[in-house]
Amino acid sequence: MLIDFFIKVREYKVPCTLRELLDLIRALEQKVVFANLDDFYIVSRTILVKDEAHFDKFDRAFADYFKGVVSLDLDLSGIPKDWLEKQLEKQLSAEEKEKIKALGSLDKLMETLAERLKEQEKRHQGGNKWIGTGGTSPFGAHGYNPEGIRIGQDTSRHRKAIKVWDKRQFKNLDANVEIGTRNMKVALRKLRQFARSGNSEELALDDTIAATARNAGYLDIKMKPVRHNAIKVLMFFDIGGSMDDHIKICEQLFSAIHGEFKNLEFFYFHNCLYETVWKDNARRYTEKIDLLQVLHTYSRDYKVIFIGDATMGPYEITYPGGSVEHWNEEAGSVWMKRLTEHFDNVIWLNPQEESQWPYYASINIMKQLIDKKMYPLTLAGLEQGIKTLL
Repeated sequence: MLIDFFIKVREYKVPCTLRELLDLIRALEQKVVFANLDDFYIVSRTILVKDEAHFDKFDRAFADYFKGVVSLDLDLSGIPKDWLEKQLEKQLSAEEKEKIKALGSLDKLMETLAERLKEQEKRHQGGNKWIGTGGTSPFGAHGYNPEGIRIGQDTSRHRKAIKVWDKRQFKNLDANVEIGTRNMKVALRKLRQFARSGNSEELALDDTIAATARNAGYLDIKMKPVRHNAIKVLMFFDIGGSMDDHIKICEQLFSAIHGEFKNLEFFYFHNCLYETVWKDNARRYTEKIDLLQVLHTYSRDYKVIFIGDATMGPYEITYPGGSVEHWNEEAGSVWMKRLTEHFDNVIWLNPQEESQWPYYASINIMKQLIDKKMYPLTLAGLEQGIKTLL
C-alpha cells in the first residue's frame, strides 16, 4: 500500500525520495500512528514533504489516493454556487432506483459532462440530465444515480459516485497564487543564513557528550557561540499614489520580513529614489534622511529589496526636476545608479501584474537601472528574487 501511495504522491510532483519512504515505513513499524487516517496524514506529510510550498500538492495526492478526490481535466470552478445548493431531496423507492440507467463508462461520463458544461445556462433541480441537485442526473449533488460524478457535496450518501470533485477549502501554496504572510515566510526562509559569533553562550550537547565519554564519564561541558541570522536586509518601500492599490500585500510582506530577519532596516520613498528617504510617513516632510547617509551607513553586503510598482511618468526617473513632489537637482536614475553601484545585491519586487509591465515605459526604464532584476510580487517571483540575492 505504501509503495502505491508513494507513487501517487510522486505523480503530483511532490519531490520525495526512497529515503523518505523508508522513513515512513519505519515510523509505521514503530507504531507512531495506528489505524487512524488523520494521524497517518500528519505523519506522512511531515516525513514526505520537506518544503511547505508542496503541501497543496501532497493534500491533493492524499485526497486522490484515500478518498477518490481527483483533479479533473475539466474546469468546474465556474459552476455557480447556487446550482449545487441543497433545497430539497427527492426520495426514490427501490423500484425507481432500478429504472435509472448509468451512462455506461467513465469516458462517456466525462464526455457528457463536458457537453453539459457548454450547454447549461441556469440552475436545475430534481432533473435527470443537467448539473444540479436532488435529481437523478449523473452530475451534481444530493441526488441519486448508479454511476455519476459528485460535484459540490461534502460527504458521500449512496457511495455510487465513480469520480468526486470537491471544493478544497485549504489555501493553495502553488507558485501562481496570490501570496499571503505565511507563504512569504516560507519563501523568505531560503534567504536566511546562520553563522556562529560572539561569546560561548550555548550548550554544545553533542560535543559535551563526546568529551564526557572520552573523559571516563566525568562531565566535561562544552559551549559554543549562539547562532545568529547572518543575513542583513535593507528595504525601500514605494508609498502613496498608485501604490495605494497594493497596501495589503505590502503590509503582508513587511510583516513576514520582520518575523524572519533581525538585521532589517527599511525606508520609504515615493515613485522613484531621490536624494532623501524617510522612516516615518507621518513625518516625511520634517524628518528626511539623506540617501548619501544611508549609503555611508550600510555596508555593501546588505541585501537590498525595492518594493514598488514603478508606475510613473518616465521623466520622474530620467530628468532633473522630474519629481512630482519637489525639485530634484539630479535625476532619479542618478541616485538609483549610486545605490546599485554601492550594494552588491539589489532586486525590485513589483506588485503590478507582470502582464501589464510592457505598457509602462517607466517600468522598463527601472528594470534597466537594476540590471533587469525586477520580479513580480508573487510567490514564484519572490523565490526568483531570493535566488538572485543569494
